[in-house]
Amino acid sequence: MGLRFIFMLTRNDRTVEDASEQLKTALSLGVRHIGFKDIGLPIDRLKVLNQVIKADGATSYLEVVSLDRQSEIVSAKAAVEIGVDVLLGGTRLDDVLPILAGTGIQYCPFPGRITGHPSVLEGSIEEIVESAKALALREGVYGLDLLAYRSKEDVPALIKAVCAAVPKPVYVAGSIDTPERIAILKDAGAAGFTIGTAALDGKYPADDKDVARQLGAIIRDVASLNRHLSPLHKRNLANSFGQLKETWIAGQINDMQIKLAKFAGEFAWRFHRSGDELFLVHKGRLLMKFRDRDEIIEQGEFIVVPHGVEHCPVALDDICEVVLLEPGTSMDAGTAHDLEG
Repeated sequence: MGLRFIFMLTRNDRTVEDASEQLKTALSLGVRHIGFKDIGLPIDRLKVLNQVIKADGATSYLEVVSLDRQSEIVSAKAAVEIGVDVLLGGTRLDDVLPILAGTGIQYCPFPGRITGHPSVLEGSIEEIVESAKALALREGVYGLDLLAYRSKEDVPALIKAVCAAVPKPVYVAGSIDTPERIAILKDAGAAGFTIGTAALDGKYPADDKDVARQLGAIIRDVASLNRHLSPLHKRNLANSFGQLKETWIAGQINDMQIKLAKFAGEFAWRFHRSGDELFLVHKGRLLMKFRDRDEIIEQGEFIVVPHGVEHCPVALDDICEVVLLEPGTSMDAGTAHDLEG
């Protein structure tokens, strides 16, 4: 699974007033993981946010603002009432787990000692790792919400140590606002991370400070780290055929090769024992002879020849330019003589 970007509709541990508008922007850009907090907007408006997120096929998150035992219980109950998919944060498992039991909500508490507001992660790397290991052993704990960038420790070392110590997903939060920090998370083995204030306030390096450009830059950088960016660009068929001297493999789709070929005259009768072929005429006309009929394929038309079917291609014009889609190997090709034997 690739690194997961969770966009939080929050600033300074509160859901923003214009969360609905920011949500529309995020969904239009294809953000698939979106969260908020149960502070800042009334629960009815949070329910609407959650409905919109899930209606679009995205995953919804609620993050606990850990102030005291009672506020954490309130947040857990709010997560159930709103119907979110994931509950992030909090430290009081004995209070929260019974509330979430049977709901299907994935629970990811904070490892380590959490203090203050906004929350701060205290303790040494060793102490935080031991806390993470203990939490990961608890039934009902899906993963961890690591406030790594709210710690005074060596953050890359902390993330790597926690990810190596637990067999469950680790999501990282707290002041992630540069591509370099996201790359650190990927390298350390984190499952995902949250960004809220940095994007909403235009702090992430992008072409502009508006939220759409901010989110677009984050999505691009995450896609690059996950190797989800294509190195392939469009090609012009006319130019490609103009440079063609012999059959050329122009590309590959899974086990199928895209070939450019210039046909002249008549070929021998042939068939393929396995693997169908597609002939797309780019320029000229192609006659495809079958044992029961002949078909003329005009410019802009194509024909599929199933495997095992004898056929004989004939270029009706001087040169016929053809795009072929066929298996990566043609070693199984045979001639009419093979059938007679």
